[in-house]
Amino acid sequence: MSATVQITAAEINKLRQATGAGMMDCRKALTETNGDFEAAIDWLRKQGQKVAAKRSDREAKEGVIIAKTSADNKVGFIVCVACETDFVSKNADFVAFAKTIADAAVNNDVKSLEELNETAVGGAKVADLVNDKLAAIGEKIGIAKFVRIEAPFVASYIHGANRMGVLVGLTQEAAEAGKDVAMQIAAMNPLAVDAASIPAETIERERSIVIETMKQDPKMAGKPDEMLGKIAEGKLNAFFKEQTLLAQAFVKDGGLTVEAYLKSVNPSLKVTEFRRVALG
Repeated sequence: MSATVQITAAEINKLRQATGAGMMDCRKALTETNGDFEAAIDWLRKQGQKVAAKRSDREAKEGVIIAKTSADNKVGFIVCVACETDFVSKNADFVAFAKTIADAAVNNDVKSLEELNETAVGGAKVADLVNDKLAAIGEKIGIAKFVRIEAPFVASYIHGANRMGVLVGLTQEAAEAGKDVAMQIAAMNPLAVDAASIPAETIERERSIVIETMKQDPKMAGKPDEMLGKIAEGKLNAFFKEQTLLAQAFVKDGGLTVEAYLKSVNPSLKVTEFRRVALG
């Protein structure tokens, strides 16, 4: 490690919070990777540690998440209004305020966070309403996340007292199936719809971690690279089964995959995309 790189307690704690690994392991991971946060996560995994999932759906520790669809269910929106404390996030007036902002997004078919901030509600811009609310409450608040998807049919779901929102795009109207799949996504937090939807760099990163982990296993010592490659592919298939929506076991009926469940509803019913936003 370069002598100029200093690992701070705050950096160690950040890695610990993100991965669930022990403090000493986090310190060593950051030391070995010159303080590179993402590389430190990979280093921990290459040592065989099962680290907590680090997902971009976690936007704020506290706040209110609203998931809604347009009246024709062809467009879905998630708005996360963040705050500093659960005292504020659980306040009925603050929840109502977040719903007002989400309604503005739906009613004006807003396309971006920037557009939402400029949208008028009762004669005032959303950005000004946020600033007024900040001044009234006395703690930092803001719109932390805005998500919009379009599909022939969009289902929305809010879980855990506005702490998580899910949108699911489907190829045709299927309200009950849409809710079931949204609840699946809330519970199981898949990375993508299917293996083809996972970026190539993510797959390669996973493959390299699997191979490096095997190389450190004494039982794998001396095994040819070709054999390691085949075993790695098997482990990647297990990764896809666990991390992709259609391949996951359906929570409401473990005897079916999500893909099989959708086919049982309608052979042509498919998921086009989904989004999941959670506090935490």
